[in-house]
Amino acid sequence: MKKETMVKINDVSMRFNLGIEKEFSLKQWFVDIFKPRKSKKVKPEFWALKNLNLDIKKGEVVGFVGSNGAGKSTLLKIVAGVMKPTVGSVDVYGNICPMIELGAGFDPQLTARENIYLNGAVLGYSKELIEDKFNEIVEFSELKDFLEVPVQNFSSGMVARLAFSIATIVNPEILIVDEILSVGDIGFQAKSLNKMRSMISGGTTVLYVSHSLTSIEELCQKAIWLDKGEVVDYGEVKTVCSKYAKYVKDNHIKI
Repeated sequence: MKKETMVKINDVSMRFNLGIEKEFSLKQWFVDIFKPRKSKKVKPEFWALKNLNLDIKKGEVVGFVGSNGAGKSTLLKIVAGVMKPTVGSVDVYGNICPMIELGAGFDPQLTARENIYLNGAVLGYSKELIEDKFNEIVEFSELKDFLEVPVQNFSSGMVARLAFSIATIVNPEILIVDEILSVGDIGFQAKSLNKMRSMISGGTTVLYVSHSLTSIEELCQKAIWLDKGEVVDYGEVKTVCSKYAKYVKDNHIKI
């Protein structure tokens, strides 16, 4: 029986103009005032992704490997709808739970309790669902004693705990995960991994980025090796990871 497509990536390319996007700061303003004026030069272009075509089926757990700058996180952000590709399109057939930048939807001045409702709303959860799952979120995060504390006083691990607990209260059809299993303490990492396995066993389609080949091999069925925005290899997870590991070793690349 042929599996239905959940994510279809059609000739996707992503271009960035280097040096254009800078955050404003008073320091930068003074530097720009006193810096000698030069003739305008054309900003260099960087293609993070180049003509990608991928078809991910229902229930598949696909890991993405590649060195820093290979385009892994950019691709996941495009699939999640955070970014729009310069060329091409992505068709998604199902609801998505993106776990890309945990805590990105938090207001640091609000308490953990308030952020549960805020972040839940950002993820598209109804107030009724959040209220129904509130105790479950708190129990999983192990932050019961910190509900009235502003999130700005949380450690990065505590923020990750809260964000992961909110994001996983529902079983999405498509789960996008970018390196988040490496945050928090060892105990919570194991707890998060078990939660991931539970979601996978329930038929969730997963797109997973990690620099840990062991983690990729444990969780995934297939792997995609990206390099400089292009697919080098795509296939059975152990085969792809083995080829990538050899390439990294032979070229003395740090991952």
